[in-house]
Parts: sequence; C-alpha cells; structure tokens
Amino acid sequence: MSLTLYYHPLSSFCWKVLIALYENDIPFTPKLVNLGDADERAVFLKLWPVGKFPVLRDDARQRTIPESSIIIEYLDQHHRGATRFIPDDADLALQTRLRDRLLDLYVHLPTQTIVGDRLRPADARDPFGVADARRRLRTSYAMLEAELAQGGWAMGDRFTLADCAALPALFYAAKVEPFGDDLDAVPAYLDRLKARPSVARVLAEAEPYFHMFPQAQG
Repeated sequence: MSLTLYYHPLSSFCWKVLIALYENDIPFTPKLVNLGDADERAVFLKLWPVGKFPVLRDDARQRTIPESSIIIEYLDQHHRGATRFIPDDADLALQTRLRDRLLDLYVHLPTQTIVGDRLRPADARDPFGVADARRRLRTSYAMLEAELAQGGWAMGDRFTLADCAALPALFYAAKVEPFGDDLDAVPAYLDRLKARPSVARVLAEAEPYFHMFPQAQG
C-alpha cells in the first residue's frame, strides 16, 4: 500500500483528509503519531519538520504531501475516485477552493483559538483574543446560514473539498460557540454531513478520544 497518512484521530484537520480517503475508498495505511513521545516525534519531524498534522506519504511517487487542502487535491489528481473534490469547471473549482479557505480560516482557526486558550494556564489566558474569535465565528455562521439556505452541500448538489473542510470546522465550532436558535440552515447542514457514511466513519473512529477535548466554556 503506497499511501501512508500520519495523523491523530482527534485532529480536526486530519478529519478533513480522512473524509476524502473514506469517501472514495482509497487504500492507505494510517499511522497514528503521538507527538508526546520523543521517538515518534523525532521520526515525524524528519518527514515534515513543521511538525503539523496531517501529512500524506506516497511511496509509489516518492512524494510527501502536507496540508489538508493540498492533500485532498493531490488525491483528486492522482488517486481519483467517484467523488471529485475539485470540480473540472475552472470557475466552480475556484469557488470551491474559496469556500474551503473561508471554512478553514474563519471557522476552523477561530475555534482553535478558543480551544487553545482553555489549554493555557489561568494567568496566560487571552480574553480579548477569545472574544474576537467568537465574533468571527458568529459572522461566519451568518454568512453560511445565507449560503446554505437552499439545502444540499456546500457547493450545491455535489460533495466537494468544501464539505470535507466543513465537517471538522462546524463540529468543533458548535462545541465552543453553539449555533443558537437564530440559525436553521447551518445545524441542518451539519446533520447532513454527520449522516454521510464517510463522515460517520471518521466520527466513530474519533469517539474514543473525545474525552481529551477541552470543553471550552466562557
């Protein structure tokens, strides 16, 4: 098996890639890396010195591919399946990449800011940064609510890279900044995502690790 995914099952950006792999039944070897183990960390840093998950290794092509969006596009090019994550139409492909970036930058990263703050010592917390992250999440929710009003997937009828990005972003965001009664389309979209077999598999595999997630309240 030429593909190896270096990952952790609780990592949100790893979920994004796992969804793509499971969506098209792409064979791969999962390599869970414990960064708290000095030996495992050293081996991983030799592969990718930045030390961030996920990383895909394709031994058949002698390629090491980091970053979740790039990994999914690489799979779309070299390990293509029935689900195309990047549309062939150039304009639609650009819009798909934009939606992916918006979800990563304005939902995913603010969520990580809130969670990361909960991991800090009490005297090192950043209330201003957390409040700003919450504002960005509320803005993003409102934008998504309007864009998802017609139902379907992030880009309409077809499941794409944007949906791979949406599941981990919205799943964890809802835990730190609940959607509230003013949103209907966003929670309904998240429910549709959770029901998709590739997504359900990722969530089932991550469930034993959920107790490690810091509940970000306040």
